[in-house]
Amino acid sequence: MDGIRQIFAGMPWWVKWVAVPLLAIFVFGGVITSILGALISFVFKALLFVALVGGLIFAVKKFSGSGSKSSSSDW
Repeated sequence: MDGIRQIFAGMPWWVKWVAVPLLAIFVFGGVITSILGALISFVFKALLFVALVGGLIFAVKKFSGSGSKSSSSDW
């Protein structure tokens, strides 16, 4: 760790805070975007699943529960 600090100690501020992050994004940009894309896709699918299950439960309770009043202990 001290070797990296010594290397960066003699560098200007723009190398540490501009050039190195830009190089990291350039090199690892594809990996970062694929991970973020997969994470966003997973969250969207999970929310869609929850909404569909909620809609299904609502529809079943609305249409089948209107004829017979069942208690919640029947579950």
